[in-house]
Amino acid sequence: MLKITLVKSMIGRPEKHRKVLRGMGLTKMNRTVILQDTPSIRGMANAVSHLLKIEEVNDATS
Repeated sequence: MLKITLVKSMIGRPEKHRKVLRGMGLTKMNRTVILQDTPSIRGMANAVSHLLKIEEVNDATS
């Protein structure tokens, strides 16, 4: 599982980045989501990694 937090604003970012963030469920600053650790989620997170804080968590802590 991945704990992903939006730490920088999406204001002024390309629409492609905004769509990726919305697809992950991140719409506001400092909002955190917990998502499955899949190749597609990793790719999305990698595309906008400069805006995110990413932590790996195990199932017991979520």
